[in-house]
Amino acid sequence: MEINYAKYPDGLVPAIVQDSKTGKVLMLGFMNEEAVAQTKALGKVTFFSRSKNRLWTKGEESENFLILKDIKVDCDQDTLLVKAEPLGPVCHTGTDTCWGEKNECGSFLVQLENIIQQRKNSGDERSYVASLFKKGINKIAQKVGEEAVEVVIEAKDSDEYLFLNESADLLFHYLILLNAKGYRLEDVMKVLRSRHETKKADQK
Repeated sequence: MEINYAKYPDGLVPAIVQDSKTGKVLMLGFMNEEAVAQTKALGKVTFFSRSKNRLWTKGEESENFLILKDIKVDCDQDTLLVKAEPLGPVCHTGTDTCWGEKNECGSFLVQLENIIQQRKNSGDERSYVASLFKKGINKIAQKVGEEAVEVVIEAKDSDEYLFLNESADLLFHYLILLNAKGYRLEDVMKVLRSRHETKKADQK
C-alpha cells in the first residue's frame, strides 16, 4: 500500500474511519507513517494528534478502542479509508459518531444482530439472550429446532398471525445460533451469492 505522505507539508494524511459492519462513517483523523505502522501492529486505530503532538490510539483513555478490520488508500494515494469495529461511543461527547448520528445501518436484521451481540456481552441475567448464551450451544440449537417445528405446524394452518410470529421466533433464534458459532447473517449471504454466481456462470 503506497501512501503519498509527501503531498501534505506535515506528512499527515486524512483517515476516514468507517464501521466495518454498519458502513457508518464514525470520525475523521490524521495519520503519518508511524501512526499507520502502529495501527497495523496493535490492531487498534492510531492517529497522530496535532493537539497532543504525538501518536494517539483512539480509546487509550476511555477504552472505546477502534479495532482495525481493514485499511485502504484511495486512487490518489493521499486519503485513507479505515474500517474498524468500535468498542463503544466514538465521539468524546458520548455519541456513536463525531457527527452525533446513531451508528445504525439500514438493515434491521444487522441492527438486531448487533443487539444480540450487546446482550451476549452484557451478561445481564435478566436478559433472555444472555441467559440462552449461558446455557450453551446445545440449548441454543435445540431452541432453533423447536421454533422450526412450530413454523412447520403453523404453515399447515391458515392463521397468518401465528405463522408470522413463529417465523419471527425462528429467525431470531437462528441469528443467536449464528452468533454462538462465530458468524453473522452476512456470512450465510456470501454462500448464497456464491451459489447464485456459480449458477449464472453455468448457464452461460
